[in-house]
Amino acid sequence: MPVTSVIGLQWGDEAKGKVVDLLTEKHEIVVRYQGGNNAGHTVKFGGNTYKLSLLPTGILHSHVRSVIGPGVVINPKAILTELDSLAAGGEDCSSRLMISDRAHVICPWHLLEEAAFEASRGDAKIGTTKRGIGTCYREKVGRFHAIRMGDLVLKDVFAAKVREIVPIKQKILNALDPDVEQMDADQIIEDYTACADQLRDNVADTTAWLLDALDEKKNILFEGAQGSLLDVDHGTFPFVTSSNSSGCGIHSGSGIPERAIDQMIGVAKAYTTRVGGGPFPTELDNEIGEQIRVAGNEFGTVTGRPRRCGWLDSVATRYSARISGVDCIAIALLDVLSGHEELNICEAYNINGTVTRDLPARSEDLADAKPVLRPVPGWQEDITGIRRFEDLPENAQKYVRTAEGLIGSPVKIVSVGPDREQTIHLD
Repeated sequence: MPVTSVIGLQWGDEAKGKVVDLLTEKHEIVVRYQGGNNAGHTVKFGGNTYKLSLLPTGILHSHVRSVIGPGVVINPKAILTELDSLAAGGEDCSSRLMISDRAHVICPWHLLEEAAFEASRGDAKIGTTKRGIGTCYREKVGRFHAIRMGDLVLKDVFAAKVREIVPIKQKILNALDPDVEQMDADQIIEDYTACADQLRDNVADTTAWLLDALDEKKNILFEGAQGSLLDVDHGTFPFVTSSNSSGCGIHSGSGIPERAIDQMIGVAKAYTTRVGGGPFPTELDNEIGEQIRVAGNEFGTVTGRPRRCGWLDSVATRYSARISGVDCIAIALLDVLSGHEELNICEAYNINGTVTRDLPARSEDLADAKPVLRPVPGWQEDITGIRRFEDLPENAQKYVRTAEGLIGSPVKIVSVGPDREQTIHLD
């Protein structure tokens, strides 16, 4: 399988990083194809724990070339901070990294605008991380006032663009908030040029390089950020991210034809979580939800925000698996559900008297959805030391098989703990 993709099937935070880390040893190239530093993943490597956001998980493996594709939006300061944190832990990885010259750059005005727009929404806030992701993507699509990495590393080109953009953006920001920070074009040029000097050797035409690697039959692994239900086109709009976070974004975010992908692996937690606003039919705003949150350490890698927790939603997960065409599923954090007498899996929605197994397009309809729950008996045993599926408690096996049947894709990996060895491979 020379080309593999790992995507999240829920609202993000599905433990994709662990699955990518497990597969990285068999691949020569790992590609990040969308998103920015608004989503993170925790990776344990060499006895240390690293929190990555922009950098692909594969960056920690010396035999792997890590690629950030044109579909990613990049804050240069953030990516250098991540590289520095790895170096401080004894992992100097900068020489393994390639960054697309087509990737767009997040600039100070993007952060200021996003914060102002979010504040203006009042109680209708989307829950953005205020890292300028959405506003950067907006200008990418608008094709005006956009700066790409290929521009950043050309000092005169970058400086000219900043001097043109800053006065216009300042007028917009002043209209949104009279007390907003006043930007200094010269300081921005100085700060970002210093970043460019450190990243210049990493910036290249990654699309051509990846297509050549594909011709050479090299093993390539695509690593998604966030989750499919946050896809700007196919997710629970408007409570989504600003990119195609499902498998649908691989081609546009990397330049690799989708038909080149040999295996698409979807990752889903054994339960469901969500960060920020938006409808969540299976949410458990009660003692059980809090127990899951504590047992699963459900707090955001980037923001530290507590995640909303609920029963596994097979309707939403099945939808994500279908739009991305997953070949198999990895069930993560099954161990978190140990200790409950009874568990539930949502098998359908009841929306104003109509029962459906399809995810509605309108968030208002999803907010009206009442979960149709299928009870599954729980188990009390600690399963973190189990390495074979048949050694799991009978009820844990039944839970996985029930989820598999409702989602409609075979389960091939079950994670029973954060460490790499705490993994059950069904094949």
